[in-house]
Amino acid sequence: MSQRKFYYFDNNATTRVAPEVVAAMLPFLSEYWGNPSSAYAFGNQVHQHVEKARAQVAALIHADPKEVTFTSCGTESNNAAIHSALATHPGKKHIITTAVEHSANINYGQYLQKHGHEVTYLPVESDGSLDLHLLDKSIRPDTAVVSVMWANNETGVIFPIEEIAAICRSKGVLCHTDAVQTPGKLPIDVKALGVDFLSLSAHKLHAPKGVGMLYVKKRTKFQPYIIGGHQERGRRGGTENVAGIIAFGEAAELAMAKLEDENTRVRALRDRLEQTILTTIPNTIRNGAKEPRLPNTTNIAFEFVEAEAVLLLLDQAGICASSGSACTTGSLDPSHVLTAMGLSPMRARGCVRFSLGIYNTNEEVDYLLKHLPPVIAKLRSISPLNPGHRDNDQYDIEGARVKHERDLAEALAEKDGDAVSA
Repeated sequence: MSQRKFYYFDNNATTRVAPEVVAAMLPFLSEYWGNPSSAYAFGNQVHQHVEKARAQVAALIHADPKEVTFTSCGTESNNAAIHSALATHPGKKHIITTAVEHSANINYGQYLQKHGHEVTYLPVESDGSLDLHLLDKSIRPDTAVVSVMWANNETGVIFPIEEIAAICRSKGVLCHTDAVQTPGKLPIDVKALGVDFLSLSAHKLHAPKGVGMLYVKKRTKFQPYIIGGHQERGRRGGTENVAGIIAFGEAAELAMAKLEDENTRVRALRDRLEQTILTTIPNTIRNGAKEPRLPNTTNIAFEFVEAEAVLLLLDQAGICASSGSACTTGSLDPSHVLTAMGLSPMRARGCVRFSLGIYNTNEEVDYLLKHLPPVIAKLRSISPLNPGHRDNDQYDIEGARVKHERDLAEALAEKDGDAVSA
């Protein structure tokens, strides 16, 4: 099946699997297909390769390989960390997280609330930053764990995890960070951070989907989330995703090698894209603090348009971007991250995230900058949300917005139907 050329600016959702990573994993789909738990040599050689990959991933975060547990994804790692904190401290029923976490934390917190636990969702400032004094005051004697993401997946805003972990240590509370967006973009040293748990997901650093990692600090009590066999030193039951783990190890080495490129060339591409949008397209605003921020991420509010309509037209030009987390795609609700930062629902619905990566080029940014302004201009010219619309006085703005959302939902459903039939 032939594929048209596309321009990918959604690396926070997932990343292209690097050619080096594909080459590393292929033998484990064809030649070395044994079960690493088997006692005979054919299985043991696979086990040795799994342990090599564990050492590679451990090196990425400056951990002991024994502190690395492979999982299926970042969501499982997040859930497992919080589950363990609660299970090993049965007298503590309180969890602290933030209002801008990934849905893996937000939804798990809501689940726990229905089962007798209390969850504090810390608010953020208008620039997406966190009030550490409020965090300090929110910790209680019955707080089991503080779980705060290191870098926000929608805005790229970075939280001071080292300071957060220090506050937790001073209160005798476990600290977990969802670091899924950071590898290859920020140097990671779990010893310097001081956290008890840290989550990663391989598909965010140019490896396949379906494998993740949970760092558990040495001597931290741990209760498995998935109960089964003796795999992962008894910390996670289930036969290992060997090819995925091998790929993760190769991708970890690649991430370390590409750290400088992300923070120089990719950052410069992001800055040029962001600055050009803000200076050439009227009524645009960057969401979140300029710094500290991931070097690849920009989130822009486009007044008087709906982001999904922008994305549909960009898609027609072969451009991939997003309006937020891929885990919430298809929802017409405004981003919980942006509303937590104080954006009105209407403005939040007009925000687009562009997240770049090591495979993006200047020519691709030029292509996006060529096609984006006419898309915004076209949508604003027909939008009843635009105060300058020629028929604006005759419109019920809220009614027009509801109709627009209904039409958009129908268009998305039709698009999904086309994809299924294809």
